[in-house]
Amino acid sequence: MDRPSKPYVRDLEFRGFIEGLTYVDDKSQPLCHYFGGIPYAIPPVGPFRWCKPRSLPPCYRYGTRVNPGRYTENCSLCPQPGFNEGLNDSLWDEDCLQCNIWVPAGEPPKGGWPVLVWIHGGFLQFGTPRDIDLRAMLSETSCKAIVVTPAYRLNVLGFLASPELSAASSEFAANVGFWDQRLAIEWTWQNISYFGGDTSNIAVGGYSAGAHSAFHQLSYDLGVPDSKSIIRRVLMLSNGPGLQPKSLSEAQEKFEELLTNLNIPLATSASEKLTLLRSLDPKTLLRATFKMKHHQFRAITDSAFVRPSLFHELNSGAFARKMKQRGVKLIIGECSDEHFVYGQWRPPANNLKSLFERLQADYSLPAVEAMVKYYFPDGKLPPGTPNWQNAFGKVYANMQIHALERGMLDALVRHGAGDLVYRYRIEYRARCCDKKWPKQWGVTHGTDMALWFWGNGEELSEEERKIVKEAFHDNLGRFLRGEEMEWGTEPLHVRCLKADGTVRCEKDTGLEEGRRVWDLLKRAGAMGGMEKARL
Repeated sequence: MDRPSKPYVRDLEFRGFIEGLTYVDDKSQPLCHYFGGIPYAIPPVGPFRWCKPRSLPPCYRYGTRVNPGRYTENCSLCPQPGFNEGLNDSLWDEDCLQCNIWVPAGEPPKGGWPVLVWIHGGFLQFGTPRDIDLRAMLSETSCKAIVVTPAYRLNVLGFLASPELSAASSEFAANVGFWDQRLAIEWTWQNISYFGGDTSNIAVGGYSAGAHSAFHQLSYDLGVPDSKSIIRRVLMLSNGPGLQPKSLSEAQEKFEELLTNLNIPLATSASEKLTLLRSLDPKTLLRATFKMKHHQFRAITDSAFVRPSLFHELNSGAFARKMKQRGVKLIIGECSDEHFVYGQWRPPANNLKSLFERLQADYSLPAVEAMVKYYFPDGKLPPGTPNWQNAFGKVYANMQIHALERGMLDALVRHGAGDLVYRYRIEYRARCCDKKWPKQWGVTHGTDMALWFWGNGEELSEEERKIVKEAFHDNLGRFLRGEEMEWGTEPLHVRCLKADGTVRCEKDTGLEEGRRVWDLLKRAGAMGGMEKARL
């Protein structure tokens, strides 16, 4: 990182001493403190690949007064494909269960700084905490909080599942990427006071797949006893709940496809399969996934982290009642043109059959059948849709964001939790986004990160700063501190940042469409069974 800084040593009491950085301005005044690559778990390597993350032992020390642990760089990079399926393994390290921590400069308020655990996005297939830059936000705005950004296991390393592997080994676990995130949240709860944080004021948020993860982390947290509950507020930026994840039996088909691509005979015993899979290097594993029809490795309904009753809890009101009981508040919303980026991730060939197969990589067969029948009733492209890649982007954006977000929110409001929800929509694009996204894509997926994170390492103009401050940023600071916000909406309405920089609180023109899609998928059986809610 080529940014002006000086060493910063912090005493973590029984955890020892660590050295990070204090970022400074051109007058050597502190902007914020930073620690990079701090382990929150024991490395998940060798025989511990696909095991739940293991907590650091009580005796673990990061360093001593004489020799502080040096954490001035970054989290390790979980092995992953690039956005265009490249495999640059020069920075890969399976020992990636680490977090970066950003701390405001100066004395914390009474009780400590509010805390945000921020989960990065990337379709659960790729991504890193490395692309966050909070120097400007923490030094120039009222949004001052400790931000913890954990790395976690991704793709086949984070979300491999198989009933036969679960039966063969009590150590094997599905959804280990979600378990990693949970342990990072628990590590934060146990240790953030040593950084000046308030352990009673922890929010969890994320962008894209990070927002989807935040939903599942909230769901898990609502299912634990009050004494073990950690999450007080949630930010779900540009993603929603998705659908009830596939079952373990559905995951078996994907598992067998992976084995076939790796030339591992299906007749091999389950224990030997697991041993062979653990012996392979990450590059070999990832290359095999590129050949798969069902290539996305995502969450599974495992009855451990993801309950079979999850979406029944939303529809029945159990989820809303638990949020009300705990007082958990939620900011959730979208960009106006999400689909342009969504259409780039492993897009289908230019025909309906390929689109159908591509959607099956993420969703169950009943869900895909219902979606395709709804969006393409005559098997043709809708008016204004130039090709099947564009159609895929729109359907995928509806499933991940627009439609299912609205269905979830409608359920929360119907069951009395509307006062906990703050909705937004962004139709405004900062000029710095032109460096990364084509102008013709408009306010597409990811363009608002510069707004939420005050440039996120890029420069906002004075006019843009004023717009962002009034639209969202002052309220974001209030939200993280647990104060009342000046949001201006009623339930199911939306706070919208318009293209001209003005803010309007208005009715949601997409609400009825979201309700229709939610009900359609519920009737199709794509939201799980009717198991009794466990909350």
